Amino acid sequence: MDKRHKDHPTGTTASASARRDPRGPPVPPAVRRRGAENGRMAGRIEDYALVGDLQTAALVARDGSVDWLCLPRFDSPSCFAALLGDRRHGHWRLAPDAAESYQVSRDYRDGTLVLESRWAGPDGSVQVTDFMPQRDGDPRLIRLVTGLDGTVPMTGELRLRFNYGRSVPWVRRTDHHRVAVAGPDSAWLRVPDGVHTYGQDGATRSDFTVRAGDCVPFVLTWQPSHRGAAYRVDPQRELRQTTEDWQRWADGCRYRGPWRDAVLRSLITLKALAYAPTGGIVAAATAALPEALGGERNWDYRYCWLRDSSMTLSALLRGGFREEAAAWRRWLLRAIAGDPGDLQAVYGVAGERGLPETEAGWLPGYEGSGPVRFGNAAVGQLQLDVYGEVVDTLYLAYAAGLPMERQVWGLLRSLMDYLERHWREPDEGLWEVRGRRRQFVHSKVMSWVAADRAVRLAEATGLPAPVRRWRELRSAVHADVLAHGYDERLGAFVQHYGGRELDAAVLFVAKTGFLPPDDPRVVRTVLAVRDRLDHGGFVRRYQQDGLPGAEGAFVACSFWLADALAEIGRRAEAEELFDRTVRLGNDVGLLSEEWDPLTERQLGNTPQAFSHVALVNAAFTLAGA
Repeated sequence: MDKRHKDHPTGTTASASARRDPRGPPVPPAVRRRGAENGRMAGRIEDYALVGDLQTAALVARDGSVDWLCLPRFDSPSCFAALLGDRRHGHWRLAPDAAESYQVSRDYRDGTLVLESRWAGPDGSVQVTDFMPQRDGDPRLIRLVTGLDGTVPMTGELRLRFNYGRSVPWVRRTDHHRVAVAGPDSAWLRVPDGVHTYGQDGATRSDFTVRAGDCVPFVLTWQPSHRGAAYRVDPQRELRQTTEDWQRWADGCRYRGPWRDAVLRSLITLKALAYAPTGGIVAAATAALPEALGGERNWDYRYCWLRDSSMTLSALLRGGFREEAAAWRRWLLRAIAGDPGDLQAVYGVAGERGLPETEAGWLPGYEGSGPVRFGNAAVGQLQLDVYGEVVDTLYLAYAAGLPMERQVWGLLRSLMDYLERHWREPDEGLWEVRGRRRQFVHSKVMSWVAADRAVRLAEATGLPAPVRRWRELRSAVHADVLAHGYDERLGAFVQHYGGRELDAAVLFVAKTGFLPPDDPRVVRTVLAVRDRLDHGGFVRRYQQDGLPGAEGAFVACSFWLADALAEIGRRAEAEELFDRTVRLGNDVGLLSEEWDPLTERQLGNTPQAFSHVALVNAAFTLAGA
């Protein structure tokens, strides 16, 4: 989603009807563009796969380059930032010498976040296995180069640049390690005997040859610079343990419908965006990837939006995963402790409230899209829909078997007390649209959801609550939306009271139970969104937002429409749209925030929790679950 703070002063079509060949072309476009050593650009957004350790994540391009990694947390400054600039800003590439003559294919090991990239060329083939072990100490990125057949000369280039590409480290050699130090950060690269490493042009380079059956491990460990030597690990043992950890978790998936592969990959991706020490869930692993190429819609998503994380938890709960819901609920209690009127839309992964936004003028931005922003100023917005998302998730957690603790009940009552007093106020809404606050229909519908779920919880638990007042609130909000949110001439629910613009978020009128799906107003609204927000066979969020530049189709909204079409009985149409939207994923099944049907490219931060949540929920609806 458009993260955000559109009132910040600086925040100034062919469909993908056929899946791209997952093997990729013999010479991937990104490899050709990146081949110019003096101007090495990032790959396309869809060229990137994700590996992570449940505390941070790295993006690995098709050409074997790690172009984004923040350590030690999702929201820490990066040590690789070529994604937002070029190789000078940090990257780590492992690839055959003559990469342009090799065909690249890749996939994840089943049920894991272990990435396997295969390079097949005239003299042999090789596999690079990338993964980050789930942490019991310092974070590590491990890369195993395995010979499959023939003989393949390999080359490596490690260019560490801490502080978002700004700090050039001092590098020294010590006992099988190359050690890079800059300020509070240090990184230790361990390579096996027989691999020649040397410094050149501000990078650590390596040259080696791999034959069938060889396995050459590279281990990069981060730790605070005041510590001693990095602890050595057995890369093969770490690979086995990491594979077992992910597959054990994935075995808990209870979805058994026809789209199991896509659903499981989405659930694994959502799990990968959860910060294990606290239970917070980030909206995406990246910052400042543009919603419009060359434009200014470049926001930092490495934080925990209550809305996004609530929706993520609902998808994980539907998938059969309760532990994450319990951890997130504990995070929620810590993060929003205090005055419910001081509720923020977004927090840090440990519940931090201050997320100061800065611009990184030394980074040119992805394909020249600037400014590059780190931090996020959306913390000061009023977004009333968040109350509905939070209460709905607490309701779903209780329905899934999590006990309703008194502390959680006290929090819910405080949230409802605030909502009772303020639901009639205008707000910035789901999309944080630039300009004055408005009476957004989606915010009102979610206020109704909060009241409805609070009543249900009170009735189910028998805990003390002003149930009569909550019922009255539910009725008042419902009547208000029907009186002011539906436009008879347009034949649809609109974005905000008094307006005539459409908004895909009004599809939640049916999904939340606000009205039954066979209500004529719901049916007309769904069809109006389908027809009037169409963008190359997919769905825009809305018709305008006041920012310069045009954005692509919003991936989550396309899944929402598929979900809504199924609800109103148009199943064949729903399945066709769902299948088409799933195919927007890249070769390893990852979805970003948006899709440009004109250039057939992914846009926005990636992988995007909102997109994968919508996929999971729509798949469950289509499966009749």
